[in-house]
Amino acid sequence: MKIAVLKEAAGEPRVAAIPETVKKYIALGATVSVERGAGEGASIADEAFAEAGATLAERSALLADADIILCVNGPDALTARAGAGAVLVGALDPLRRRQAINGYAAAGLEALAMEWMPRITRAQSMDILSSQSNLAGYKAVVDAASAFGRAFPMMMTAAGTISPAKLFVMGVGVAGLQAIATGRRLGAQVSATDVRSATREQIQSLGAKPIFVENVAGIEGEGAGGYAGEMSDEYKAAQAELVSNHIAKQDIVITTALIPGRRAPRLISDAQLASMRAGSVVVDLAADAGGNVEGCVVGETITRHGVRIIGARNLAASLAADSSALFARNLYNFLSAFWDKEAGRPVLPDEDEIVKAIRLTRNGKVVNERLA
Repeated sequence: MKIAVLKEAAGEPRVAAIPETVKKYIALGATVSVERGAGEGASIADEAFAEAGATLAERSALLADADIILCVNGPDALTARAGAGAVLVGALDPLRRRQAINGYAAAGLEALAMEWMPRITRAQSMDILSSQSNLAGYKAVVDAASAFGRAFPMMMTAAGTISPAKLFVMGVGVAGLQAIATGRRLGAQVSATDVRSATREQIQSLGAKPIFVENVAGIEGEGAGGYAGEMSDEYKAAQAELVSNHIAKQDIVITTALIPGRRAPRLISDAQLASMRAGSVVVDLAADAGGNVEGCVVGETITRHGVRIIGARNLAASLAADSSALFARNLYNFLSAFWDKEAGRPVLPDEDEIVKAIRLTRNGKVVNERLA
């Protein structure tokens, strides 16, 4: 069983394996080949992979007889060189890269989209979205602190007292919870909101103030996969009024709201931005999906009404060493959970809920129901 680890395209510093997981794959009985330079962006030298037992190779040789191909982001056209039946594992972005998914099927690959991992107990250690969102939530606050022209914590000095920064987190998923925790560690006065009522206790447990619409039905539970679903028009109107009143008093806002397969919901309007005081900062973690903030430009920092809007793109990748380590462990945890020692390879049962959720292609066809 040969496992191949790809070097990512320009602009993506992460890598899908680290020396630690290379050793673990070898312990399972696999051989591991790593594309030369794959770990450079994550500060992992080729020599470190070699010392862990991997073979270094160029891409053409790497793919020639690969049984499992590990990647961070799904490659475009190169997989036709891999042997039919090879398994491609990574973040494949199926809904926005359907042409590439069709190409995987045509090449005879079995493509597994790790971002579609169901949020169930036994899959927690395999969940790439959670591991990467955790880092993104942390980095969003750090970037906001860097862009903010004032201190975060309250400071009492002989020259007077500096009031703590007011930080508001919109969307309390994994990224939002980490943003709350990081803001609190830096000394900010933190508040947060979400459409899911169950998050109120999570917000309070981290020492932040929950800001919730009262007496209007929102989303009592969670949508598919642990994400929020669509809100009613009545709830949207009530939330907009609540946010408008609250946001005008905030120094920093972090938005994290996403709906799988849909454009990110609009949480902050231009009028609401205009109500914030000059020098405030907004970090939009949903910029890649259309943005939660009106006027947000993905990958750029712009200023509107004196407010700096950071259109965050792939924040986890800016912490490439840590994000690669977590991502690589997610992939290993998945493959090792299905590893059959006698067969010397992972066996993926058709009826398993994890396999059904993430398998996109098999035997030359696109088989996932979400892509039907």
